[in-house]
Amino acid sequence: MIRVADNTRVVYATFQNGTIVRLVASGPTLIDEGDVVLVGDGRWLVVEPELWVEPRGVGIVRKEAEGSLVIESPGGLVLTNEVGPAGATAGNTVLYSIAEGALKVIDPSPMRTRDHDDDLDDLNRFQVKRGKSSLSYDEFGGYPEVVARARQVIETQFQRKALLDKIGARPVRGVLLSGPPGTGKTHLARIIAEEADAAFFLVSGPSIVSKYVGDTELLLRRIFEAAQECERAIVFFDEIDSIAGERNEGSHEASDRLVAQLLTEMDGFAERSGNVVVLAATNRPDRIDPALRRPGRFDWEITFDLPSPSDRLEILEVDAQRLSTVSPLPLEEIADASDGWSGARLTSIWTEAALLAAAAGRDAIDGEDLLAAFAVVEQYKSEVVE
Repeated sequence: MIRVADNTRVVYATFQNGTIVRLVASGPTLIDEGDVVLVGDGRWLVVEPELWVEPRGVGIVRKEAEGSLVIESPGGLVLTNEVGPAGATAGNTVLYSIAEGALKVIDPSPMRTRDHDDDLDDLNRFQVKRGKSSLSYDEFGGYPEVVARARQVIETQFQRKALLDKIGARPVRGVLLSGPPGTGKTHLARIIAEEADAAFFLVSGPSIVSKYVGDTELLLRRIFEAAQECERAIVFFDEIDSIAGERNEGSHEASDRLVAQLLTEMDGFAERSGNVVVLAATNRPDRIDPALRRPGRFDWEITFDLPSPSDRLEILEVDAQRLSTVSPLPLEEIADASDGWSGARLTSIWTEAALLAAAAGRDAIDGEDLLAAFAVVEQYKSEVVE
């Protein structure tokens, strides 16, 4: 019994399963606080205190708060009166009671309470299937030094593995692709995987983070296990700074656990065959946890700067080859006038030009379409900057 209201008709009670209820009697009751009663058919019967069994449950400790524990139970969050004798810490799965706190640590990690979950069982959503037309380096415009370095580091790992094993070299574990947004980091990663005939697993923050404690780490582990089963595989983390930021006093516990799990998976490569390479893209490398950038993890870094005039010209030329166009096209003029543009913004010119051509009833892009499209995109760019 929790409390009896002043008018003695309203009683707040706790059942043996821990549920707190409000009971209203048809008339005054003769119940005192602390009494044990049987309830049924509109009647209450006071019984011996020995019949009461302190309610117990299984849950996950979320945090300790002023001598009590906040525990996630199937029915929601509960607050215990004591910490309990089990010495439980955040993340433990425990047997608990409201009065006594954590009685026993069942498992040091959060145990799932669901028998089945599509998010955990279906890994196909992370593995990118190849399209009808294969990707190649010819479709990546500009950045010849970047492409050459990426091929040297990653393709050699896959294609010259036997020689590297004889040399006794440590396998490449992680390569960080850094640079401003829209410079082609993800596109190059896709091309590398296809050219190396490797399975490609694409992981982004929203796709892997789960609302259930422990599921994110479990899902990450399963992705790496699936990659390890492939003959060759690349696990690519897009915007890795959003899910693997620096751990400090202000960082979230769930983020810290994810970083720790990623470190565990990458360190485990030392005992594996070297058939998995981890790639990650970021435009904020300084925000990544320093432990991930130590030797043996992301110890190779390839930097994408904004494209140079020659890079911009090649990007425009690559896009022109896949579209229906009418020569001559002012590609050099646009390449010179688009200083500070990313590859993605250059590509948007072609989308705008195609709309202009189609609106005019033509099935090919001409030079006037391209110049008009450049003016539209340039104007939009200026308005955004202002």
